Amino acid sequence: MIFRKAACALTGLLAWTGTAMAAPREWETGLQPAVTPVMERVEDFNQLLTYLSVAISLFVLALIVWVLIRYNRRANPVPSKTAHHTLLEVVWTIVPVIILVIIAVPSFKLLYYQGTIPKPDLTIEAIGKQWFWTYAYPKEKFQFDSLMLSDEDAAKAGDPRLLGADNPLVVPVNAVVEVETTGADVIHSWAVPAFGVKMDAVPGRINKTWFKATKTGTYYGQCSELCGARHAFMPIEVRVVSQADYEAWLTKAKQEFAANAPENDGTRVAALGR
Repeated sequence: MIFRKAACALTGLLAWTGTAMAAPREWETGLQPAVTPVMERVEDFNQLLTYLSVAISLFVLALIVWVLIRYNRRANPVPSKTAHHTLLEVVWTIVPVIILVIIAVPSFKLLYYQGTIPKPDLTIEAIGKQWFWTYAYPKEKFQFDSLMLSDEDAAKAGDPRLLGADNPLVVPVNAVVEVETTGADVIHSWAVPAFGVKMDAVPGRINKTWFKATKTGTYYGQCSELCGARHAFMPIEVRVVSQADYEAWLTKAKQEFAANAPENDGTRVAALGR
């Protein structure tokens, strides 16, 4: 938490609000602002690695400068012929081990947290196809395709180019959403940077991940596994809305996508790309 708060304080003057926070920005060098507990922990870990990397780089630079000044030919005309130095050898073995432990402990904790799915409030199926996504709500018994908007339609809708979808995924705020993903043809990957989520969609397998968005807004991602000629045109748009707005959308979606209802109540049928 300390690292994340420090990062937020440094970037607060540059951060945008609303849906702009959920999309890439020109000259962006950091991570997209976190809107899930997983991404908050990813930010913390990223800051830890950044601080360690900067400290190590400065230390190595200082050593190089010191060696250039202290041991150049003019300052040190008679070079040392020392072949071994036990203390130095112990230090440069132990210190890297300590640094690796400092990295490994939070890394394993983060991996465990990401992989442990809490009891879901909502389960979504995301089926990757060349080159769009099919989303299924198995409990509500409907599904729909989500395709990229044309440049003209994206501009009208106020969506970023190549990121807007005609039928975005809609979920309620502060809900634990379990995502079951698979591929219907080749390997795809369901990824939303602001959520800290990236899960491969592999044909014949069902992979699971989760997120809990704590802020309403529209968040964008893309297929993150090379999947063919139109891989770059396979966006992911997720709208996080209030519970009341979600229920209103759900009522409308049940009617609009009634013809797309899976043939049975088994989630695996939809997940295999039917």
